[in-house]
Amino acid sequence: MKRVVIVGDVMLDVVVKPTAPVAATSDTPAHVRISRGGSGANIAVALAATGHHVIYVGACADDTGRQVVERELRANNVEPRLEVVVGSTGVVVALVGDDAQRSMLTDRGANERLSEAHVTSVLDEPFDHLHVSGYTLLDAATRGVGVAALRRARDTGRSSSVDVCSVGPLREVGPQVFLVSAREAGQLFANAEEALVLSGCADVDAARESLSRSFGEVVITRGPDGADAATSSSRAHADARSAHVLDTTGAGDAATGAYLGARLGGATLDQALTFAMAASAIVVRTLGAQGYSRL
Repeated sequence: MKRVVIVGDVMLDVVVKPTAPVAATSDTPAHVRISRGGSGANIAVALAATGHHVIYVGACADDTGRQVVERELRANNVEPRLEVVVGSTGVVVALVGDDAQRSMLTDRGANERLSEAHVTSVLDEPFDHLHVSGYTLLDAATRGVGVAALRRARDTGRSSSVDVCSVGPLREVGPQVFLVSAREAGQLFANAEEALVLSGCADVDAARESLSRSFGEVVITRGPDGADAATSSSRAHADARSAHVLDTTGAGDAATGAYLGARLGGATLDQALTFAMAASAIVVRTLGAQGYSRL
């Protein structure tokens, strides 16, 4: 069992799937789920399910959102170490379409106030691996916190990883900003669209090869086409295992957490990818990102 620190956003998820055409000036029936959210927290829950001791670090307000997040993290064997600041806990509204894809409306709220001092206080304690959520690096308000955390892991001889998280903010800040911010990480996780933007390549295979020259290990999820992993000397692929897809929210996060947990436990690239695809398949069967954590 490894002791893993994850730095990421503290969010409430509001997942909405309309069951009829949206009525612009009236009511529309829908399935709605409210729960603990945040890409980093989704990864933490999936990682904790593999048996590792996971500590989640982020910022929130002293409000109902904090209570929900802390309760659900603890219920899923994740230790919350949340910095309480002025403001409101972050909220994301995910609109799920008929194709099971989602569009997200995000208010990061208190996440922008995460301090380097708080993260450092956790990293002063023993840990084996650090994972920094891409949202931390994509926002100028917290980028320095994420960079400092990755540098701390490097300087103390611990392994580290990052995930890109979202292609929209990546395009906005520019791939080079993200690459420079994440350069101390040993592992990179991205979906196919993020990998293309980050690498500037025209196809995913070329993106994988390009990014593997910058990071020791690269994992790219490809939706229905499964996932790829690469190191300087090895390549692996696993097919998707999603027979029925209701909602893709959190599927990539579950894959990241499951893969990372397997690798930290000594699994090969092939074994870890197969495990990741199984975790992802569980999540897409349910509305919201909670499917994996409920097993």
